[in-house]
Amino acid sequence: MGIQSWSKPVVLVDLPQRLEDDDELQAVAAMGREKADCDVVIDFSNVHVVGSTTLARLLELRQVLQDSGNKLVLCGLSPATKGGFTVTRLDSVFAFAEDRFAALAQLQMVA
Repeated sequence: MGIQSWSKPVVLVDLPQRLEDDDELQAVAAMGREKADCDVVIDFSNVHVVGSTTLARLLELRQVLQDSGNKLVLCGLSPATKGGFTVTRLDSVFAFAEDRFAALAQLQMVA
């Protein structure tokens, strides 16, 4: 769990197992509004279930980042978690990577 600046233009967010109890995504969205020069990688390695509240927060964060010209990459999703994005058809909305290192590489390739 936690938010850390991974490199100057990238913020890495390690999500906790119980997402509905945490405000990391709201904090990152606020950070994105204030600090408009960073991409965000969200690591789902500890997450087992993604609920509707989390999906709404991710969409809000994506919009905040997109409005400022930045990217959001989700990584470390289990097949079941990724399936939740597929069922809701959000798999075409978000960018995904296998792990945080692949996410960083993906962001560097886009830049």
